[in-house]
Amino acid sequence: MFPEIPDDLVARLDVPGPRYTSYPTAPEWRATFGADAYAKQLAQAGEKADAPLSLYVHLPFCQEMCAYCGCNVVVAKDRGKADAYIGALAREMDLVAALLGQRRRVSQMHWGGGTPTFLDEGQLELLFASLAARFDFTADAELAIEIDPVVTSDAQLKLLARLGFNRLSMGVQDFDPEVQRAVRRIQTVEETRSRLQLARDLGFHAVNFDLICGLPLQTAASWTRTMEQVAELRPDRLAVYSFAFVPEARPNQRVLAQYAMPTAKDKLALRRITHDVLGAAGYRSIGMDHFALPTDELSRAQERRALRRNFQGYTVLPASDVVAFGATGISDIGGAYAQNVRPLPRYYGALANGKLATEHGILLDADDLERRRIIESLMCNFWVDLGANHRFKEEMQALAPLERDGLVRVSGSEIEVLPIGQVFVRNVAMAFDAYLRKEPAGRRQVFSRTV
Repeated sequence: MFPEIPDDLVARLDVPGPRYTSYPTAPEWRATFGADAYAKQLAQAGEKADAPLSLYVHLPFCQEMCAYCGCNVVVAKDRGKADAYIGALAREMDLVAALLGQRRRVSQMHWGGGTPTFLDEGQLELLFASLAARFDFTADAELAIEIDPVVTSDAQLKLLARLGFNRLSMGVQDFDPEVQRAVRRIQTVEETRSRLQLARDLGFHAVNFDLICGLPLQTAASWTRTMEQVAELRPDRLAVYSFAFVPEARPNQRVLAQYAMPTAKDKLALRRITHDVLGAAGYRSIGMDHFALPTDELSRAQERRALRRNFQGYTVLPASDVVAFGATGISDIGGAYAQNVRPLPRYYGALANGKLATEHGILLDADDLERRRIIESLMCNFWVDLGANHRFKEEMQALAPLERDGLVRVSGSEIEVLPIGQVFVRNVAMAFDAYLRKEPAGRRQVFSRTV
């Protein structure tokens, strides 16, 4: 049940803050961690020959740029532009595989974008063959891909099923026509239903919908209709993200400035509708922005306080290292983050010269690793045990006002995030972010607001 939250508390808690897809967060990554540092991490990770990997492949191409988009996208009309990119991906795979040595087992793979189905059937098959030639997928591997239902053909879906993909993530955002026109993403309920039904007929294990709460022109009435339509379609999981309006960082969002943006109070009202409608349809809230049915493995993992999170979302899979391919791809390997360059000419140039395309990253020290564990547990399981001999006196002082406001319950070394705190779990996690305390308050403006 979505909690009642006083207006004055919303005003105090609605501040810029990280989403904590990583810790330390991306603003702390440095160019001093480059290709050589990443190569060293890969070689060390290769010593764990039997440990499974997670692979991420970034496919940045889109036919058009949506006004809300915060992803790293390359707008192109000609699918032939992807040919050079697929060749560069193969060269990057060769470099990475050589450093990993015998460590080639993969339990999870995700293709994201952009729009991965910008690639035609031949390109999709070629890319998959390149990966399969260098890595071995476990029998129960989760192979996921993001699709735009409007541009994805029957032939592409059939090919993906034949290749072994078993999970789809469909972009939906909002079904209201007025909102869709404002954000430049037109997609009907009927088009979405058609893709969903075909995916189920083809045997995909699960289909996830991605939606965005807090877009311009969304109202309580329109959002209720969207959520009811979504519930009727009954996807296996949903991710309902809070819109991050950051036009200073994403120029494509500037066109949205002509519209009145939902206030923090408005966004919380929309989130309440989300919880009410999906809850009535049998879905459970998972983490801060996902929903799943009670029988879903995410629900069961959250019950056991065993849910985990990586750059692809919430997961229960055992892969401890994520290896990313493609421009802007982020690897999380051996206690380090490494991100590739964004401009395609620089990405192509590095690989043509036989070098990894790492732009920046960070090697986590013992303190970073401990704080990452704490933040991940809070964000995933709404609970953490700091341990009998924890050293976080300053952090516990920062939590004290949150405890008084009913966000958390502290019992010895254990912290439980209460219903109001689950809405503001980013604020709770921020208490353990050592980097936020080191930086001037203005630096936080690089982050979206917590509501």
